[in-house]
Amino acid sequence: MTPTPTTPAALTAEDPRIPIWRGFLVAHARIERLLDEELRAEHDLSLAEYDALLQLAEAPGRRLRMHQLADRVVLSRSGITRLIDRLVADRAVERTHCATDARGAEAVLTPAGLDRLRDASRTHLRGIARHFLEAIEPDDLSAVGRAMDRVLDRFGPIESSEDRRAG
Repeated sequence: MTPTPTTPAALTAEDPRIPIWRGFLVAHARIERLLDEELRAEHDLSLAEYDALLQLAEAPGRRLRMHQLADRVVLSRSGITRLIDRLVADRAVERTHCATDARGAEAVLTPAGLDRLRDASRTHLRGIARHFLEAIEPDDLSAVGRAMDRVLDRFGPIESSEDRRAG
């Protein structure tokens, strides 16, 4: 029987797969820290702020409801509010009322925010190449990609509970 979210495989501390999990956690944390440090040093922009700008740039109309942005950036609603407050103060994002739901707020990428994202993307992409892609043999990249796809498939598409109720 294949494990599912409701029927997990038995796992013990002695399981030989545990070091793989720990290695993933440590590698992720170290790479994330390095990417954040590089963006802060070169662009005075945190990795989370960069991610929010990127999510907005890729969204239709360069705007997202706050709860959608929180889901995509993987932050709590209060966390995304504080992050967007900083980006609004920097004039990279504007906060507007949602046209389809007066109770909701949207974050909208400004032209200055798009310019800032474009400038920072060179640093970010250089860091991804240096800290992650160059560490993996070209023949192994497809296996890593397939493994991450399988993990992510267990969670389904990125959407909030409000999106699921509306759809």
